[in-house]
Amino acid sequence: MEMTLRWYGSKFDSVTLEQIRQIPMVKGVITTLYDTTPGQIWEQDRVNAMKEEVEAAGLRLSGIESVNIHDDIKVGLPSRDQYIENYITTLEHLGKADIHMVCYNFMPVFDWTRSDLKKPLPDGSTCLSYDQELVDKLDFEAMLSDMEANSDGFVLPGWEPERMARVKELFELYKDVDEEKLFQNLVYFLKAIMPTCKKYGINMAIHPDDPAWPVFNLPRIITGKEKIQRLLDAVPDKENGLTLCTGSLGSNPKNDIPDMIRSFKGRIHFGHVRNVIHLAPGKFDEAPHPSCLGSLDMYEIMKALHDIGFDGPIRPDHGRLIWGEVAMPGYGLYDRALGATYLYGLWEAICRNAK
Repeated sequence: MEMTLRWYGSKFDSVTLEQIRQIPMVKGVITTLYDTTPGQIWEQDRVNAMKEEVEAAGLRLSGIESVNIHDDIKVGLPSRDQYIENYITTLEHLGKADIHMVCYNFMPVFDWTRSDLKKPLPDGSTCLSYDQELVDKLDFEAMLSDMEANSDGFVLPGWEPERMARVKELFELYKDVDEEKLFQNLVYFLKAIMPTCKKYGINMAIHPDDPAWPVFNLPRIITGKEKIQRLLDAVPDKENGLTLCTGSLGSNPKNDIPDMIRSFKGRIHFGHVRNVIHLAPGKFDEAPHPSCLGSLDMYEIMKALHDIGFDGPIRPDHGRLIWGEVAMPGYGLYDRALGATYLYGLWEAICRNAK
């Protein structure tokens, strides 16, 4: 297992590479070219410069999150083939730079949804929160306004201003796309890129839908064990795999995450490990990482990863904003650093007990 932290780049992140390097046992970062747009080719010189910047700070570039997929691919428009070719070119450039893991998602319109970016907690910290009842009372434009007002000036992944300016157009684009069509378009995309992934040893790690159910009547296809297994079976290449995100899958209390980990042995390429606390059906807060503070058993999750011999990158994923920190919601330094050291402590104890 390789402990990492997500980093958005020096132009966009409040956290520096020098700070990340000081977190015990964090050896790598998961990053991206945050100022690129879906469908754009990542040029080789920019990929190389991104990697050189990370390595100059004494860290490893452990993977990319994300190379975003153009909506024409998700919808299945005739133009998708050109955008897939662009994606393949980007993968080639990553492979030539010795980068071998790409986390991505196939969610329509936006990547994730929360009803509150800064929910105050009794200890004075704030967390990301979701309440389906609140979401049902909002139209999408009202939610967008609320997200912008609570982002502290940071550009939120999946909610970029240029993308949200097209939100009505995007909803219209997806109006005839149901779960089956979205699934088949995903399979089409994966089959097209698998030869390049095999050539360069690149693992594609799809991120589960967040939350794990339809929002605003948009289809969701990566929400639980059966749907994930269907995708792995449809494209059986080992390079077609999963980002095991405990927070996204854990938003639905019916998902047995340790069981899923064991079931997907060999196909989990990346781990997002965080806790959530279920408050009511369709309502949850993102919790601190320790098991006793949320609804997920972090020990059993880490033990399942150990049991399957997982040796890829993981990251502590979202954290609260604590100690007065101003940062992108979910992506401050302090709580994620606490999460990383907690998860590594579990891992060390599990490894010792196994011996």
